[in-house]
Amino acid sequence: MESAAAQAPTDRPAGTDAAGTDGPRARNRARIERRLREVGRRHLAEYGAAALSLRAVARDMDIAPSALYRYVAGRDDLLTVLIVDAYTDLADAIDAAVSTRRTARTRFLALTDALRQWALAHPSEYALIYGSPVPGYRAPAESTNPAGERPLLALAAIVAGTESVPEVPGTHARAQSAAADALTALADDAALPPGTAPAVLARTLVVWNLLLGAVSSELFEQLGPITEQPATVYAATADLAAALLFG
Repeated sequence: MESAAAQAPTDRPAGTDAAGTDGPRARNRARIERRLREVGRRHLAEYGAAALSLRAVARDMDIAPSALYRYVAGRDDLLTVLIVDAYTDLADAIDAAVSTRRTARTRFLALTDALRQWALAHPSEYALIYGSPVPGYRAPAESTNPAGERPLLALAAIVAGTESVPEVPGTHARAQSAAADALTALADDAALPPGTAPAVLARTLVVWNLLLGAVSSELFEQLGPITEQPATVYAATADLAAALLFG
């Protein structure tokens, strides 16, 4: 059975029937899909992704488990829906944050703040997309990649047009050049801004991993309670990341 996302119509507005009208069946389907996502996110927060159960979700929705199979094929399908929703919500937050900024550096700093604020507001969703893999689940690339690429592509768009990155004292040119060479094929990916230099892509990935590491460390308390001013520490990380990109 196809996933909820796969079953959603793509050639007419959501909530309409085959004739393009806002019929009762279409409204009921949209209502159940919204409720499925709401309860799914709540269970994700309360029990974790590994313990997500379609039967438990159905029970909280007051419908028979068999009825949910009209919308999702099983637990893995529901996880996929939640993953796509999480990536989309994060990317939308980043896009909104950077849209009012004019320079590359200020757009970048807006992105770093949006990433952290979204993670703090949605810790279970952040853990789902950037935390440990869910045992027994393999995300279908054709469903999750388009949404999953959006946050990183937002960063790539900010550095688009940059021909080189600042030299960092203490780094070895051979190691940096080798990393760029290893990403030559990826730099030609059609999803990236045209003309992305491999060295810029390599530095962008370093910065992205730096940001995710900082957010994950704070969110999951990986280092314990090291400070009462985590926002200040993160701001310094973002400033360092900006220097790695722009000097």
